[in-house]
Amino acid sequence: MEKNIEIVKTTAADIETLMAIRLEMLCEVNDLSSDYEFSEELKTCAREYFLSGNQTTILAKDGENIAGMASINYITIMPTFSHPTGKRAFLMSVYSRKEYRRKGIARDMVQSLIDEAKSRGCSEIILDATDDGKPLYKSLGFTESDDTMTKQI
Repeated sequence: MEKNIEIVKTTAADIETLMAIRLEMLCEVNDLSSDYEFSEELKTCAREYFLSGNQTTILAKDGENIAGMASINYITIMPTFSHPTGKRAFLMSVYSRKEYRRKGIARDMVQSLIDEAKSRGCSEIILDATDDGKPLYKSLGFTESDDTMTKQI
């Protein structure tokens, strides 16, 4: 990773930055114009997600510039033999801006969130991967299934 990139956990004070980069990512991933108007429902629910406290979202910062973001949501399901606590996590919104790609930033963001999930007692991380993202996740130990990738931690 570039020396001047800092990975930081977000707080409620970062909500406008989070919303801007999340909507930017959605435009790019869905081939929408940069001025696409998202529904109020989506924007309201995204704000609630970021402010819920049941997630960790990080930003990759290059000084005052945002290089990327990533988020992980914590879920608890019925405990099983392989997941005795029932604590799992869903990784999403891993995004690096074009000028920051192929520099190890996404890898560092994902590793930071893997570490965070481990520290919270999660036994598995689930994600939906784009074709471009799959090699990164595989290199970090995720395995592919039908629609998702998982990592036992």
